[in-house]
Amino acid sequence: MIKITLNECPEFLAGDHTILRELVHPAKQEVMLRYSVAHGRLAAGQRSKRHMLSSSEVYYFLAGSGQLTVDSESCSVEAGSVVYVPPRGVQWLENTGTVDMEFLCVVDPAWTIEDETILE
Repeated sequence: MIKITLNECPEFLAGDHTILRELVHPAKQEVMLRYSVAHGRLAAGQRSKRHMLSSSEVYYFLAGSGQLTVDSESCSVEAGSVVYVPPRGVQWLENTGTVDMEFLCVVDPAWTIEDETILE
């Protein structure tokens, strides 16, 4: 068993300009997983950069509200929303609320910097 707490994972600015903490990643921990799990945060009034991954993603929103756009589709998101993003989906997230947007992001196969393309 491996237990990880959010505060022991260092924050970093992702290429899309969201604040991330990698919680579980098979390249960093002894876990037999294909996927990685990160905690993300986007400040009120902010928008992530347009980007795409060669991996699939599942977002689970914990707090805040906003808009997620994937290719030509947009949807409202709030705490409790789950959104699947297919591989190579052009995406960006906008926090339209008044508090930080927080989310978990599951990436399969596990996220690597080489799999991400920033489009702006």
